[in-house]
Amino acid sequence: MNEQGRTIAIIAHITIIGWIIALVMNNNEKDTFASFYIRQMLGVFLIGVAGSIIPIFNLFIAIFVLVALIMSLIGAVNREKTELPVIGAYFQDWFKSL
Repeated sequence: MNEQGRTIAIIAHITIIGWIIALVMNNNEKDTFASFYIRQMLGVFLIGVAGSIIPIFNLFIAIFVLVALIMSLIGAVNREKTELPVIGAYFQDWFKSL
């Protein structure tokens, strides 16, 4: 992992716009570290969108997304590939083309 990969991974955590920027930045020379966090954040963002559609689970999903975002960001800053518990492996498999 190089410093640019770490930077891209951190940018991916900054709203959906940051995620899109990170995806474009990682498109030319794919960095495995950046790709890992791009996949993680896509899954977290999709869960957030799904949670906003189902009003009964809004608060629970919002708290989950916030905790997942913080856990993932800490891993990216510390230069560690930290998979989210339970769902992180699914995100890596489902979005492996990114």
